[in-house]
Amino acid sequence: MKQVVQNYKSGELAVLDVPVPGCKPGGVLVRSAYSLISTGTELMKVSEAGMSMLGKARSRPDQVAKVMQSVATNGLPATYRKVMGKLDSYTPLGYSLCGVVEQVGDGVDDVAVGDLVACAGNEHALHAELNWVPKNLYAPVPDGLAPQHAAFGTVGSIAMQGVRRGEPQLGDVALVIGLGLIGQLVVQLLTASGVRVVGVDPDPARCALAERLGAAACGDPASAAVEASVAELTGGHGVDQVYLAAGGGSNEPVELAAKLCRDRGRVVDIGKCRLDLPWNAYYEKELDVRFSRSYGPGRYDPEYELEGRDYPIGYVRWTERRNLACFLDLVARDRVDVEPLVSHIADFDDAVETYQRLKDGELKAVAVLFRYPGGTDRAAAGQTPEAAAPTVTVPAVHVRSNGGVTLPARSAAGPVRLAFVGAGNYATSMLLPHLAERDGVTLSTVVTTTALSAANAKRKFGFAEATTDLDAVLGDKSIDAVFVVTRHSSHADLTRKALLAGKAVFVEKPLALTEDELAGVLAAVEESGNDRLQVGFNRRFSPLLREAKRQFGARTGPASLRYLVNAGRLQHGSWYLQQGSEGSRFAGEGGHFIDTASWLLGADPVSVYALAPAGNEDLQIVLRYPDGSTATISYVTTGAPSFPKETLDLVADGKVLKLDDFVRASVHGPKKWVSSRLPKARDKGQNAELAAFVKAVRTGGPMPVPLESLVATTAATLAVQTGLAGGAPVTLAGPR
Repeated sequence: MKQVVQNYKSGELAVLDVPVPGCKPGGVLVRSAYSLISTGTELMKVSEAGMSMLGKARSRPDQVAKVMQSVATNGLPATYRKVMGKLDSYTPLGYSLCGVVEQVGDGVDDVAVGDLVACAGNEHALHAELNWVPKNLYAPVPDGLAPQHAAFGTVGSIAMQGVRRGEPQLGDVALVIGLGLIGQLVVQLLTASGVRVVGVDPDPARCALAERLGAAACGDPASAAVEASVAELTGGHGVDQVYLAAGGGSNEPVELAAKLCRDRGRVVDIGKCRLDLPWNAYYEKELDVRFSRSYGPGRYDPEYELEGRDYPIGYVRWTERRNLACFLDLVARDRVDVEPLVSHIADFDDAVETYQRLKDGELKAVAVLFRYPGGTDRAAAGQTPEAAAPTVTVPAVHVRSNGGVTLPARSAAGPVRLAFVGAGNYATSMLLPHLAERDGVTLSTVVTTTALSAANAKRKFGFAEATTDLDAVLGDKSIDAVFVVTRHSSHADLTRKALLAGKAVFVEKPLALTEDELAGVLAAVEESGNDRLQVGFNRRFSPLLREAKRQFGARTGPASLRYLVNAGRLQHGSWYLQQGSEGSRFAGEGGHFIDTASWLLGADPVSVYALAPAGNEDLQIVLRYPDGSTATISYVTTGAPSFPKETLDLVADGKVLKLDDFVRASVHGPKKWVSSRLPKARDKGQNAELAAFVKAVRTGGPMPVPLESLVATTAATLAVQTGLAGGAPVTLAGPR
């Protein structure tokens, strides 16, 4: 299928051939009929992409701050790779469309194949021939409403949420500053609510359009006519609400709002404009400044948007989806007229030219629609689209000598053919750059559920194929190994399927989120006879840590290990916070630290004791080992961001090994050893781990980490949650 994309580094716009997205549970696959260009938001993004790197930095100081924090935490080389990887990737455009349901995912019962729906979201309602849209981001189109008008649903919801934040009353007078697409819709919604509206915009054509659509008066912000109209309509008191629907860097909108608003009036920011509030003017009138968050309640909440968890109507009357449905109803009943806003309808194949004309100013428009070939043919919707004091028992590892599948025979002289399932930030910044440069490796196929991420990985790293069809990859006998680099909840199932298909498997941590998932993976090993498995516990492969362990030497007595993980707080909206589906944060990444401790101590733990201080997410975990050694892992989120992320001390036999965040290490004993103080990069072992895995696949030799160790580490990680719930140490019993 085709999709409009942009490279934020170069500014290039393209209509790209990408794989069809998969139809996941909890959503529907939609074939686009019309999608709407937001001439404000999207053109701002297109313009930013054409800036120099310095210009981009100046326009997004929030992102610069994140980059600087990443440098402090992960080092300059890793941060540079991550940032440049993101910049030099195709990103999607679009967030408002109407289309026909082609496939319905599990758990969806309110629409059927062939239904017309309006869709929202800058990750789901893209300028693409097909989109997967979760349940709370689509709404059925009322009978009789034209699909090109229903494509306004998202921007209509944005305007509606802004009006709701203003709390207008019958008979109020409102000022709308900025008469672009959102401003024109705000004018109509206010008028439909019994509010008299004065509009402000420097473009006379937009002022005339707003008056035609119901505004009492409109004019240039510098014109005395606007102030006179406000005085006449309000008896000199000023407007009840001001709606800021303008963009740009000028501070004039907020200054004009203060000037024309009544005492204790409301100012609602809908657009993205400068907000340098003149203190005296806002203080003296005690103005109420409010922000409108996009489409409404639910926006940026992954449990609502991705998992389909609705807010009870008794507590949240107007959510994203209810705003979307309400706006469609108003348009269907002719209470809002979007037809006059349509300046141009372009064929989807002409998307790049259309954007260029808008950017150059050749095409002056309030709203532009893309029309998709065959998208409104409901009869075609049924066609198949192109081609989830307790004791923890550590499971036993059994491998049949003659399993249920025949492991692929390969020539040691030929390249190792790899497939990737998942191509997110970690895969593209920490794994694929190493593999793409490695001799003797062929990147065969990349599989993702979203089309553009697969296309980006194919372009950047040289995959031969990009697809959303996992079964085809697992059935391809030429592929030697599969990398599973998806969200945590899918790791165990994908690993099980790949093992049963006879593939060597590299799965990023965690291997499993529950004991049942872990048992399922081991059942696949036993059934297939395929134990070619590696989990991405990379720290034991760090050259710095390996050299420090060598310098420390053998030990004769028990050891005491202390590991501080200054994990920090997650950003709001991170999928790591979706504990209901993705497990706890420690379950997701704690295996890293347990594996490192076990490798340094040369054994697997026999018990786990976990404590969590009241009021925060910090964890204290004590691991006990067969020879009496102990490891204490402090996993904290409340530390200072400027402090190193990982520090480790190992004490035994009169010696101390110290590791400072994979930047510096030292060993204190009869002889002192200190690593270089100026390392080239913070190396946490990914490259060496990948080299060991590829060598094992190529030669048929042992996997880099014994399967028994991978299982023991996973069981110990899962035991942390068991221990927290029970408040007592958890014994890691051997297999029964």
